[in-house]
Amino acid sequence: MASDPTVTGVPPSLSAKVVGSFAYFTVKDRLPTILTKVIDTIHRNKNKFFEEYGEEGIEAEKQTIGLLSKLRNELQTDKPVLPLTYGRQDTEPWNQYLQRQVEVQGDPESVSWFKSPWLYVECYMYRRIQEAVWLNPPINDYDVFNEGKTQSFFESQQAVIAICTYLEGVRKHIEELSKNELLEHFRKLLLVSLWGNKCDLSISAGKENSQKTSPIDSLNDLEPFILVDDSNMVWSSLLSAQKPVQPGKTTPGRVDIVLDNAGFELVTDLVLADFLVSSGLACEIHFHGKSFPWFVSDVTANDFQWIIRKVMAANHMWMSKSGVQWQRYLKEGVWCYHDHPFWTQPHEFCDMAADAPDLYATLQQADLVLFKGDLNYRKLTGDRDWDHTVGFDTALRGFGPAPLCSLRTLKANVQVGLQPGQADKLTSQDPDWMTCGKYAVIQFYSPKSEQYN
Repeated sequence: MASDPTVTGVPPSLSAKVVGSFAYFTVKDRLPTILTKVIDTIHRNKNKFFEEYGEEGIEAEKQTIGLLSKLRNELQTDKPVLPLTYGRQDTEPWNQYLQRQVEVQGDPESVSWFKSPWLYVECYMYRRIQEAVWLNPPINDYDVFNEGKTQSFFESQQAVIAICTYLEGVRKHIEELSKNELLEHFRKLLLVSLWGNKCDLSISAGKENSQKTSPIDSLNDLEPFILVDDSNMVWSSLLSAQKPVQPGKTTPGRVDIVLDNAGFELVTDLVLADFLVSSGLACEIHFHGKSFPWFVSDVTANDFQWIIRKVMAANHMWMSKSGVQWQRYLKEGVWCYHDHPFWTQPHEFCDMAADAPDLYATLQQADLVLFKGDLNYRKLTGDRDWDHTVGFDTALRGFGPAPLCSLRTLKANVQVGLQPGQADKLTSQDPDWMTCGKYAVIQFYSPKSEQYN
């Protein structure tokens, strides 16, 4: 069941039809730049494809580039969005979503790149990139974004060493820590995971974007840029998830992390997850990633396993020790990784219960769900033109499988839950505050609290 934009009180979707808006700039400039980089990457790897697959590899490279060039042309000339043709489990849901857009607009011609919701066409572009690859065996499992993801990890080595060293220091004394000390470490690692979200290759259109310095050292300087800080509510939620099993003994709850970027950001998420388990704040962590390469730097199952292998193999004692521990968590089932087609579809999350009831039911088993990054925030709030003072709970429009928290640095022009006057003040100080990646939010919502209102 699609969200109907005509519903009273729900603002319109952000769209490139508003000339001069960030959505317009994204569709006009940034998306074609990303497509051009993908075409260049495939072309640069022509010899590799030839070595591996012979003439067949060269032919596949040519055909893939042909499809991607056609896609770029459709985008730049504002053509109508086309149905997907490659038969996969997600093809029908995508085409049904297109049909809903046509029904809302009343005309297939008006469901085009610049006239449709920005969230929809941006997701659609990444799905079409993948379709171009899938349609051309033997290079059909090639990750067109892999080079950027691996480079961003290697360029962040010093920062990775710093947080793994910090984690080891905390682990050593974990049994002796008071509740206040635990809270202090929790808050630091939550903030490291939050600011890790700056390393996003889709916003930099694939340009180098890594973390060079120790993230722990910069936390105090970054504090003024957190616009909403619900970290105490997240902490309380973790404590209230502890279930008594016998007098004086409790079992901690389950935390799900809906991942965003690979590379350094993923390491910050794994460090936070390790701390939650080793401190007894969580008994299991479920990670949710993407089922194919998405939004340039999003985590896939391959990225997830690759990072853990690289951290294990690092020539640094605390870094490799962390990797060994993470591998053990996976082996023992304390950590597990899932993907689901819904994460690589264009739906707002308020549609999840109807459109992906199995995924919604999975999230309902969590005691806390952390949603990392900008795209997840856009989907949580429907990527709509909300007033900045509208409550986060209102913008979620009924989505609430479990207590949830968005950890996000702002890179798109949607932001809710601000104080009256806060947005005006920010606009006068920094007109690009919503899109420059300098500001961040930790926004919490619990469906449980509504039961008592």
